[in-house]
Amino acid sequence: MKNKKASGLDILFMGIILVVFSVAIIIGFKIYSEIDDKFQNSGVINNSRAQAASTAMLNQYPGIIDNGFLFLTMGLAVIAFVLAGLVRIHPIFFVFYIILLGIIIFLAVVFSNIYQGIAEQAEFTAVADSLIFTSHIMNALPFLVGIFGTLLAIVMYKNYQGAL
Repeated sequence: MKNKKASGLDILFMGIILVVFSVAIIIGFKIYSEIDDKFQNSGVINNSRAQAASTAMLNQYPGIIDNGFLFLTMGLAVIAFVLAGLVRIHPIFFVFYIILLGIIIFLAVVFSNIYQGIAEQAEFTAVADSLIFTSHIMNALPFLVGIFGTLLAIVMYKNYQGAL
């Protein structure tokens, strides 16, 4: 546990992971939706059980994947807080952390815009509307990064006890 470290970069990694997963989720859902449409309209496959199973899986995708994305977001935040609780950082570095947090919030705005740009495409609008948690988290990513970053700073810098 001595070598475990936490910093503002944990929040940056969290933002990168969330944008990659959210884009992968929305593209994957769109691809599977189109595959299911082709499968349902195919004259070659006339297996009603297979078609029903494919449609059932498509209907469960938004709920399962969307809840998984929420779980991923909260899990990354908890891990960052736990790692931040394991380190002692001198309060002099708080100023540098605030500057770094401002840069990370700016990057979170970019990440949020990447997701919104994809979600607003005509092909992905219906898909993005069915992914409620994913869309809300990615739209509020700069705000969430700011909150998590502030709480992370409190956890990291409260543990410091200077030599008396």
